[in-house]
Amino acid sequence: MNFDEIINRYGTHSVKWDMMEKLYDVPASDGLAMWVADMDFRPPQCVSDALQAMVDHGVYGYYGDDTAYREAITWWMQTRHGWTVDPAHIFTTHGLVNGTAMCVDTYTEPGDGVVLFTPVYHAFSRVIKAAGREVVECPLVNNDGRYEMDFAAYDTMMTGAERMVILCSPHNPGGRVWTKDELQGVADFCKRHDLILVSDEIHHDLVYPGHSHIAMPLVDPTILDRLVMMTATTKTFNIAGSHSGNVIIPDDALRAKFAARMAGLGLSPNSFGLFMAEAAYSPEGAEWVDALMLYLDGNRQLLDSAINAIPGIRSMNLEATYLSWVDFTDTGMAPPEFIDRVQKQARIAPNHGDTFGSGGENFLRFNIATPRALVEQACERLTEAFSDLQ
Repeated sequence: MNFDEIINRYGTHSVKWDMMEKLYDVPASDGLAMWVADMDFRPPQCVSDALQAMVDHGVYGYYGDDTAYREAITWWMQTRHGWTVDPAHIFTTHGLVNGTAMCVDTYTEPGDGVVLFTPVYHAFSRVIKAAGREVVECPLVNNDGRYEMDFAAYDTMMTGAERMVILCSPHNPGGRVWTKDELQGVADFCKRHDLILVSDEIHHDLVYPGHSHIAMPLVDPTILDRLVMMTATTKTFNIAGSHSGNVIIPDDALRAKFAARMAGLGLSPNSFGLFMAEAAYSPEGAEWVDALMLYLDGNRQLLDSAINAIPGIRSMNLEATYLSWVDFTDTGMAPPEFIDRVQKQARIAPNHGDTFGSGGENFLRFNIATPRALVEQACERLTEAFSDLQ
């Protein structure tokens, strides 16, 4: 597990590196790609070994008998999260953006409202709008650099046209690990307004020391008749290119409806993703994740120290994820100015905050899942780009 190894990803069809110059005008020659949420690390050896075994066999036919795959998922959820999953409740989608789109398609109708606690992962609003549904933004409260929910305010915003809530837990981009009380608040909100709750927990393994993620089914058993869970190996093990994710549905009626929609669209998973996921959800995979989080914690502290030393710039305290959410509000700069400094002067490509919805306008998101030497470079460049503030 050599997370310090710098792996050249240029010319490998990496959207993160090969598209950086085109999309952000950050030069490929010496730019730092800190936008797309994938890591610059190899996955655990057990994942590579599973793929090598497929190559060695040499026949890539249809995948059958997914018992071991489902057992690997249930083992992981039980041992890592204390959550008992019935293997029969698991659907495999082409990643969780596809899983989100499938939930919107299955459980809502055109014109229905879908609630998001914003700012939040930008793909949610994209698929909602593309499906002809309405995005209902319930803004998170930025309480001294920590996102919190205000359900009293959200109650007043509901019109009765809303049918679904999509929750990001842990939160992307703010890095919050929601407390049990906060998650209970979400559950109660959904019950009050008769909303389906889709809980995207793709970052649930990427939690820093001192924090504990709680899977939504463990919060309130009375929410299970309206709950759809989404999890995946892809973020945890840096295998997003496998495009596999799991939609886990405890309720019989909700599950039957989802199964019918899956069948109607002719969807089935690719074998590469299943083999990789089964290998990842293992004791070896667990050991790798534990080492990863210690390494990312060092990167997090390094970036936070540099960012917070620049007057007017502040990073939110990351409790989970490898995505640092940095607030430029107190610089007094409009977004075009601080974006220009980051991209043109520091030669770093981050995600722009406004794409995450209301409340994100004065932020940028930086991916710190990269070798520490590159994080150090980023810190030095950002310090120089904003040196006039110091």
